[in-house]
Amino acid sequence: MDSLALARVVHVLGVVLWIGGVSMVTTVLLPALRRMKNTDDPIALFERIEGAFGLQAKVTTLATGLTGFYMLHAMDAWQRYTQVHYWWLHLMTLVWFLFTLVLFVFEPLFLHRWFSEAGAQDPTRTLARAQRLHAVLLTASLLAIVGAVAGGHGWFFIH
Repeated sequence: MDSLALARVVHVLGVVLWIGGVSMVTTVLLPALRRMKNTDDPIALFERIEGAFGLQAKVTTLATGLTGFYMLHAMDAWQRYTQVHYWWLHLMTLVWFLFTLVLFVFEPLFLHRWFSEAGAQDPTRTLARAQRLHAVLLTASLLAIVGAVAGGHGWFFIH
């Protein structure tokens, strides 16, 4: 297996683990916590469960970013950023950038503290906000995946 093929395998595996986890949090965990009426502290439970996913998210986000940039470099494909029919590459990069900011900058600096404080005041509203944010990020991620798979097979949607 050549290095480009290996990079693609690691890239796709990283996306599956990363966005699959985001999907589980968005469509299963947050709705379940919002429906729970007998939980003492749904915010603490959310942070404990999502925190367990945090390391996986960081590792897979890093692996996905590194392999993505490696593939662009190895294929000398940087010009794709200037072509509209590679819109999914722009979206993929934006999604990666946003998640990287959240995981490595926003969470440690202020997001974790804000979430805990807001959750202590109004856990229902805080979980609803978290679910909406996760839903937006998941939707963008899934659009990028659909575009990448389709575009990788010559179906660009936009020409």
